[in-house]
Amino acid sequence: MLIFPAIDLYEGKAVRLYKGDYDQMTVYSENPIELVEDFVAQGAKNLHLIDLEGAKTGQTPNLELIRDIRALSPLFTEVGGGIRSMNVIEAYLDAGVDRVILGTAAVTNPVFLAEAVAEYGDKIAVGADIKNGYIAIHGWTESSGIDAFGFCRRIQELGVKTLICTDISRDGAMQGTNRNLYRTLVKKHDMNIIASGGISSIEDIRALREMELHGAVIGKAYYTKAIDLREAIEVAK
Repeated sequence: MLIFPAIDLYEGKAVRLYKGDYDQMTVYSENPIELVEDFVAQGAKNLHLIDLEGAKTGQTPNLELIRDIRALSPLFTEVGGGIRSMNVIEAYLDAGVDRVILGTAAVTNPVFLAEAVAEYGDKIAVGADIKNGYIAIHGWTESSGIDAFGFCRRIQELGVKTLICTDISRDGAMQGTNRNLYRTLVKKHDMNIIASGGISSIEDIRALREMELHGAVIGKAYYTKAIDLREAIEVAK
């Protein structure tokens, strides 16, 4: 299982939200590049970047910072947040990003998702952000009313290879990850599933590895030192 340390970007800073609430934001670093350097020093091979401003607006305000991060980092880098057009996908891939994550657009515009997968293949991942059993959109601020498992089935049928699934109720809460959710997803779907949201202990990492998930995103647990990144990477192996 792969470990993806996470950086959520807002106004050029590394921040974390509590359960997706922009009014409950904590700034953890004024210099995200220093964080990436620490990830590398701890043995990370992958990086999960989310542009929180882009998630709300559909713009790319942190594109240049992401370009700088990618230029300075050897990490496999995936980026999400407000990617709703082929032009934005191309801009991120041109900036050196390895994989882009479609969230809102994958839900609201299945034709666009199909075109993106046809054009870019496994460089496209889908983020399924779940709240009360339904997919949330627009930076987690709205419910789509679409059943989460039905959505995951449809994107698999479209040819999506990588699913990054977040239980919003657990994200940033340090209450442990939703193991039942990921166990069900692995049984139901034949995609590379990456768990995100609430991973707060080495026990969570071990449990997800035993489920044979493809990967796990570590966010707040890294920043609060609840999880030692180097140990997590070793346990995940």
